[in-house]
Amino acid sequence: MEKIKELKKLFINYNLDGYIIPKNDEFFGEYIPEHKDNLKFISNFSGSYGLAIVLKNKNYLFVDGRYTLQAKIQSGKLFKIVTIPNKFPNDILKNKDFKIGYDPAIHTRKNLKVFFNKTNCSLIPVNKNLISNIWKKKKKYDTKKFYTLPQKAVGENFKLKISKLLLINKKKRIDFQFITSSENIAWVLNIRGLDTEFTPIPNSYLIVGKNRNMYLFCDLTKITKIFKKKFKGMKIIDIKNTDIFLSKIKEKRILIDASTCSLRFENILRKNNVIADLVDPIYYLKSIKSKKEINNTIESHIIDGVALTKFLIWLKINYSRKSISEITAQEKLFTFRKKNKNFKFLSFPTISGSGPNGAIIHYKASKESNRKLKKGDIYLVDSGGQYNFGTTDVTRTISLENNNKRIKNIFTRVLKGHIAVANFKLTNSTTGSKIDAVARKYLKEINLDYAHGTGHGVGYFLNVHEGPQGISKNNKVKLREGMIISNEPGYYEKGKFGVRIENLIRVKKKKRSYSFDNLTLVPIDKSLIDKKILKKKEIEWLNEYHKKVFNKLKKFMSSSELKIFSLQCSKI
Repeated sequence: MEKIKELKKLFINYNLDGYIIPKNDEFFGEYIPEHKDNLKFISNFSGSYGLAIVLKNKNYLFVDGRYTLQAKIQSGKLFKIVTIPNKFPNDILKNKDFKIGYDPAIHTRKNLKVFFNKTNCSLIPVNKNLISNIWKKKKKYDTKKFYTLPQKAVGENFKLKISKLLLINKKKRIDFQFITSSENIAWVLNIRGLDTEFTPIPNSYLIVGKNRNMYLFCDLTKITKIFKKKFKGMKIIDIKNTDIFLSKIKEKRILIDASTCSLRFENILRKNNVIADLVDPIYYLKSIKSKKEINNTIESHIIDGVALTKFLIWLKINYSRKSISEITAQEKLFTFRKKNKNFKFLSFPTISGSGPNGAIIHYKASKESNRKLKKGDIYLVDSGGQYNFGTTDVTRTISLENNNKRIKNIFTRVLKGHIAVANFKLTNSTTGSKIDAVARKYLKEINLDYAHGTGHGVGYFLNVHEGPQGISKNNKVKLREGMIISNEPGYYEKGKFGVRIENLIRVKKKKRSYSFDNLTLVPIDKSLIDKKILKKKEIEWLNEYHKKVFNKLKKFMSSSELKIFSLQCSKI
């Protein structure tokens, strides 16, 4: 409460009625360092997406459906929790004429327009982050070096990628592209960094000119001599001088991306140039993985499948013998992953939720919320790893001797939706919006649904959540060979349980037809299945899937593990 009071005191100095605090930092990535998480500092909300508006007399926290329950638990005492898209900030502020401040370095024109364009409020740029005025003890952090990917990990060299980009930009008469998404810079230059905890992101900005002139803006302490040698033609500039450099560009047509170019940079460029406000073409180029990237990703899923399957075998043996909690379970899973030398770090914070905690879609176990795993519960574990080279994400819902018929009914309907996605007949015009409905079909037959998309795109040793492809009600991106996407229908009952089954799948071409191919190799818990609800083809799919899992992973299992593993993968 004191933090909020301190922030409100600053309103007087800047003649404000309120202030906007987004989740992101100046790089607009999904995961941000703890010392830059202004939203968590002011609200205690730890989810990956959110926006707070602190007004003189009331505080609002906007989240999407994945985080409604979590936000109420973490922030509900001090903030009114509002779920997007049911309501937007402009609905709350519709008839108000407040002066609301924002830091233009961490907001885009697009976001401010979506959230505030239908209000009478005046948005006031404050060229200083007001949270930094009241947050005195920010953590110090190490400056870890950028590095280039080895040849064995690269599908195409960076010069070829730059050529593809320039060809696209030439058709749009672009003089310069200002790339503000660090993930896209990582892809186009074949570089990585360690600027976030779960993604090998090199926080930076890049300008690419039509004559192949390139300028990389970053923390110079992260650049080695070896790195410089690999990019002899590229000028590397201190990121502190980005504003100065941009202000010197004049009378050019410049492409910026509406989702990641801050208003601060956009305003500088608009003064003397023509802005092409387009989607960065790299997003689409990056979504289509090369054969080498797909093959490396397949190998990563074998490694990850071994770790998670061994963990699930250990869990089934020990949950009733030992005292295992959500936290000790996720720590044990981490130790299984670390046993392989190709494992780098987790691809997102592990979701380890038993019983009612499984109903919190993006739950993170803490000392306060931690539950022991006990007989009769179901346990949901959603986790993934970053490997040399590939990114994984998988969810399994595990029965701890739960015999509830309703839960089995729901689990089986989630499974039916999962299988319907995996078997979806793809065409050249298939989009995620067409697939989303079949995933929900069997839950909707009993008037149930889930408040998240059915699938998200996944990167290659990059972001675990990455577009533009996805399986959701509004995703209109056509699916193409080489795209990787998650398949994760679920159901969540507040205060009781959560169910989700998630595999990563890729779009595969065979002759002239397209289909999904499963990447994830982990058994699905058959003890939660009501076989009577499954059709013959669904049973065949499950048996074939388990046969593949068994054949790929059996050589990695000990004799004692193999006994349980063979039962996990046996026919139903």
